[in-house]
Amino acid sequence: MEGVIEATRETFRALVAQGLVLVDVWGPECRPCLALMPHVERIAAERPELSVVKLEAPKARRICIEMQVHGLPTFLLLREGTEAARLSKSTISPGELEDWLDESIGEAGGGDEVASG
Repeated sequence: MEGVIEATRETFRALVAQGLVLVDVWGPECRPCLALMPHVERIAAERPELSVVKLEAPKARRICIEMQVHGLPTFLLLREGTEAARLSKSTISPGELEDWLDESIGEAGGGDEVASG
């Protein structure tokens, strides 16, 4: 699955239920969230083994409460619908996001043994 998928309250659970999924919890008023958007889109394009889902926090408050998202931006790495890793702070650089993702995918047991072709 390529590209970034916009999740809604109705579609979120189905989108994260299978495989390795990076969830970008963001808000339209969050400058760091907006600054990271092109990098999140690049990650989606460069990592076919990873589904990338954006969840707009103000439109999905109940899901954010359930997942204990307390600040933006927050990135969640989910495997088969279960949280494997989390990165949440107001100042995330694109490099820091990439490093966290590489480390987290390794710990979640995904990505390295994917065959190409």
